[in-house]
Amino acid sequence: MSGSDALDLRGLKCPLPVLRTRKHLRDLATGARLRIETTDPLAVIDIPHFCREDGHQLLSSQPVEGGHAFLIEKA
Repeated sequence: MSGSDALDLRGLKCPLPVLRTRKHLRDLATGARLRIETTDPLAVIDIPHFCREDGHQLLSSQPVEGGHAFLIEKA
C-alpha cells in the first residue's frame, strides 16, 4: 500500500482497540497512515488520548455505520 493501511477493530472492547492500534503502528514507517474502524463507544475517547500520549497525529475521527473510524498518521 502507498503509505496507508487499514485495521478492522469492530467488535473489540476497551482496551483492545488501543492495544492493537499501538502494535500495528510499530511496524509502520514514520508518516504512514492507518485507518481504523471500531464499534467500542469508548474509542472516541481512547484513540485520541492514545494519539496524544504517543505523539501520533489524529487526522480524522468520524462516525460510521455501527461505530467510528479514525485516520492516524504515525509519528
